[in-house]
Amino acid sequence: MKYLLPILFLTLIPMSACAQSNWPPELTETWEPEPAVVTPGAGTAAPSDAIVLLGDHADAWQSLNGDPVGWSMENGVLTVVAGTGDIRTRQTFGSIQLHMEWRSPTEIQGDGQGRGNSGVFFQERYEVQILDSFENRTYSNGQAGSVYKQYLPLVNAMRPPGEWQTYDIFFTAPVFSDDGAVVRPAFLTVIHNGVLIQNHVELRGPTVYRGLPEYEAHGDGSVRLQDHGNPVSFRNIWVREL
Repeated sequence: MKYLLPILFLTLIPMSACAQSNWPPELTETWEPEPAVVTPGAGTAAPSDAIVLLGDHADAWQSLNGDPVGWSMENGVLTVVAGTGDIRTRQTFGSIQLHMEWRSPTEIQGDGQGRGNSGVFFQERYEVQILDSFENRTYSNGQAGSVYKQYLPLVNAMRPPGEWQTYDIFFTAPVFSDDGAVVRPAFLTVIHNGVLIQNHVELRGPTVYRGLPEYEAHGDGSVRLQDHGNPVSFRNIWVREL
């Protein structure tokens, strides 16, 4: 801490580069706090500080009414069963880093929004689209990797249907004042198969199918996966609270 106060004070004083060149280097070193040690995951393993949401079982999930998940679970792969409804995590979250792997069906059925459609919602409100967008044209702000109806992805990084896709998503939760005003909007960064496709975009509000989004004050919320009628599969889902 011995250098922290001088640094804070000096940042308030405009100084020429020449004057700063005479500073001792220790004056701009920060020693406290020391970052916590996190062990990175090896292979498909999650980092040591992650919360595993989907591994060998789906106990972290429930149906929207609180019943057990109606989707099929086999060998660590959770697959949508059409008509059983969306599912959400039992735990609620604020800002998080989320890793997930998903797969559209190998057998291609339908086109546009009817092909391999699902979605991952943050705080049950803000959707990143899941869709088989491999050689499958639809509206750009509704294809895979879009912030649905708000931001089209920078590029289409899809692998062919039947192959596993990865999403690494960084969600910054919105902040509201006591009277419900937006102090800070939500932000999303999305990496699809190792490719940056959403670069810290500012959300205009929660996802809506019709009309324009509009914020309403809320607290933490679950991660939600969508049953859109297609047998999309998921595995290896974990989050880190930020």
